Amino acid sequence: MDSQTSQSSQVPPSPHTFQVDLRGLVDLLSHHLYSSPRVYLRELLQNAVDAITARLAEDPDAPARVRLHAENGALRVEDTGVGLTESDVHSLLATIGRSSKRAEGLQEARADFLGQFGIGLLACFVVAERIRVVSRSARTPGAPPVEWTACDDGSYTVRTLPDEARPEPGTTVHLTARAGAAEWLSGERVLALARDFGSLLPYDVRVGEEAVTDLPAPWARSYPSPANRRVALARHCHELFGFAPLDSIALDVPLAGIRGVAYVLPSAVSPAQRATHRVHLKGMLLTERAEQLLPEWAFFVRCVLDTDSLRPTASRESLYEDETLAAVREALGERIRSWLTGLAAGDPERLAAFLAVHHLGVKSLARHDAEMLRTMLPWLPFETTDGRLSLEEFARRHPVVHFSRTVEEYRQVAPIASAQGVGVINGGYTYDSELVEALPSVRPGTVVAELDADTVTAHLDAVDPAQELALADFLAAARAKLDPLGCDVVLRAFHPLLVPALHLDDRSARHEQARAEAEEQADDLWAGILGSMRGSAPRARLVLNHLNPLIRRISSLKDPELIGTAAESLYGQALLMAQRPLRPADSALLNRAFIGLLEWATHAEDGH
Repeated sequence: MDSQTSQSSQVPPSPHTFQVDLRGLVDLLSHHLYSSPRVYLRELLQNAVDAITARLAEDPDAPARVRLHAENGALRVEDTGVGLTESDVHSLLATIGRSSKRAEGLQEARADFLGQFGIGLLACFVVAERIRVVSRSARTPGAPPVEWTACDDGSYTVRTLPDEARPEPGTTVHLTARAGAAEWLSGERVLALARDFGSLLPYDVRVGEEAVTDLPAPWARSYPSPANRRVALARHCHELFGFAPLDSIALDVPLAGIRGVAYVLPSAVSPAQRATHRVHLKGMLLTERAEQLLPEWAFFVRCVLDTDSLRPTASRESLYEDETLAAVREALGERIRSWLTGLAAGDPERLAAFLAVHHLGVKSLARHDAEMLRTMLPWLPFETTDGRLSLEEFARRHPVVHFSRTVEEYRQVAPIASAQGVGVINGGYTYDSELVEALPSVRPGTVVAELDADTVTAHLDAVDPAQELALADFLAAARAKLDPLGCDVVLRAFHPLLVPALHLDDRSARHEQARAEAEEQADDLWAGILGSMRGSAPRARLVLNHLNPLIRRISSLKDPELIGTAAESLYGQALLMAQRPLRPADSALLNRAFIGLLEWATHAEDGH
């Protein structure tokens, strides 16, 4: 038994071959690999261009042209490429996954080919029910033309043709549209797709008599003057992207095989919005939606470029993320950085126009690049108590650069700080607080300090103890009214006199307030959890200005109910002045205080 088992285990398994469902494969290509049926024309152009490249590698004097003819739901594509023999057709066209670029003798030219994955003509089944290829080899003199005809059910036929069927070397591809896809093979659509995909191809490509290629590329042409160049590139940008750019930036990186241009957007965009760019691979449009081409901070430009070095993904509709792409991204970022530096050094008017729109992108770059921050110090705008100023100008005016971390804190402290001659920068906008904190690293000797509500309160003048004691009943009534809102009442003397009250709190107080509100609205389980998180954070403060005439009159009131109504009114007015978002309880308080004051006023008139 053991001997039999040993012998049987040594019998080799029977070989089998994969059975390919071509219809299923076409469905996979059209719905999952390719984003649109339009790529079929790119595949046809790609095969034609690669065939020409292969022939020129052996015969530099060979013709290099591609002709496309579309009519009546059919398309014919002719090229003067290397062509195929009958054996090539059997081994290459009829074998899924194998590329004609792998033919013997063509490997040395492979680096110049556009296609790298061998899917080839299969993509045409996305729009065609039948593909007919007539080809004559340039590498085998005397070989007759050969015809390969394939249908989308997976069947194909091969036959040789008489010499007059294809007198010259090259290949002709005939497509017959599938039901519902004839529009993709119309002359107008074919011309539009050919120009979109092939405008930068190095050979003579035409649809009928209409030229497709338009070389040299707009960014590589010679112009009479820089002004003429800007106008031409602006026109090119409008044709591609639909906007007139603020400026254009040359993106030539010869060592990385990159040629192109970046166009500066004329309006601001969100940093979270991923920029998309047009990328050509050896002249053929690869994608209009390349997202990872530039550093994240360069979201204010749109690029179009041609590359020899970057790798496409299998669908050839995006870029493969590898070390080469990372190096190219860094090099292109350096080109944009150099453009900014050049504007700062030689064209301040254009830089100011750019920063008026895209200061956020430059701030994003400057927070990670000390040299860029140093260069942009005189230019980047910040909101301050002195108006919109650069960090350089603000630091020259103030020995200590105070800043707030949030917009809410800035709105609270700015009026009082400005009245006391203390300059404050609003660091609540994107990247601003990071840049202010980095200021000493590029401007030695600069003192930077955060200014919060506690610091402002500490700098306000205290009221004479005797005067504050005389107002104890008033303050007690006001505190009792605002206590349910988590707000204390304090009395200080400060300028400007016209400000009757300030609402001051800090981040800890706001967090505690949010926790308390969530606890009130939660079920028993979550209320218990939130209650266990209760901290000892300082409460918000309503700071009454003892120098303000209105506060002096209100503080003389004796009616506790009227004092409470006045306190609520001052609290609501202070919230509005600080532009704070109102909670439901705050809105209810404002309505209640307004009605209360009206009732008091009408009651006083009736009593009078």
